[in-house]
Amino acid sequence: MNVGLGLPINDPAVLLTWARRADSGPFTTLGLLDRVVYDNPEPLVTLAALAGATSRIRVQTEVLVAPVRDTAVLAKQSATLDRMSGGRFTLGIGLGGREDDYLATGVDVRRRGRRLDEQMALLRRAWSGESYGEGVGPIGPAPVRPGGPEVLFGGFAPAAIERVARWGDGFLGAAISPELIDRLFRDVEKSWQRAGRSGRPRLLAQVNAALGPDGCVDEARKNIRDYYGSNDYTEHLVNGLLTTEQQIRGAVTAYTGLGADEVMLYCWSSDPDQIERLADALF
Repeated sequence: MNVGLGLPINDPAVLLTWARRADSGPFTTLGLLDRVVYDNPEPLVTLAALAGATSRIRVQTEVLVAPVRDTAVLAKQSATLDRMSGGRFTLGIGLGGREDDYLATGVDVRRRGRRLDEQMALLRRAWSGESYGEGVGPIGPAPVRPGGPEVLFGGFAPAAIERVARWGDGFLGAAISPELIDRLFRDVEKSWQRAGRSGRPRLLAQVNAALGPDGCVDEARKNIRDYYGSNDYTEHLVNGLLTTEQQIRGAVTAYTGLGADEVMLYCWSSDPDQIERLADALF
């Protein structure tokens, strides 16, 4: 049973403590979300620090809003992080849903899907050691894994499913029911087969969790509301927050039974004692 932890974003200073304690336990991955116009730590910089503070656990973006990034710089940053972590880095990629992130970076939100496809072609070229473009040499360093770090795509639209087969290594389904994740997992597998890919895609499911006293749970709910804003979707997430050992065990069992290679528990409270609570509940 592979279970990862999504890191809280409201207190960056405590993340080194989270990483060191998680690294000594049974968890497999540390994930970190991405925004530009928000009070969250920049994920690639933060994960580099966490990779340096750990020796075993993987680190991943969950997910990076790639279209708002400069592609050449992203190729270099991700290859560097993969190299310096000893191949422990996974690049989770998505489009993001906040227009202000695109306004702040001067990127047309209406072209975000097309831009991501263009970026993936350039990223794969750069990671393979080829010339980045006409008149431009290769962008190093070479990642640990030939062809680049593991790439997961998050999303719900058919285009996201197709990107897994075309450009990626796997799929991340976040904060959705077992019934919907089952359908998405099967769609990803069918798309993978149609594309003639060998092996199978890696499948991840993410759920929101907070395990601890009332203050811990209240903080998690507040942070979800702050991050997502006031709308019906936010209340859906708040109401779906897993807050008991039984709920968390049930979710991990359900998603694993549907074929998830890993279940990510996104922890919205900064209380690092959740690490041991979750470990005791699951392992």
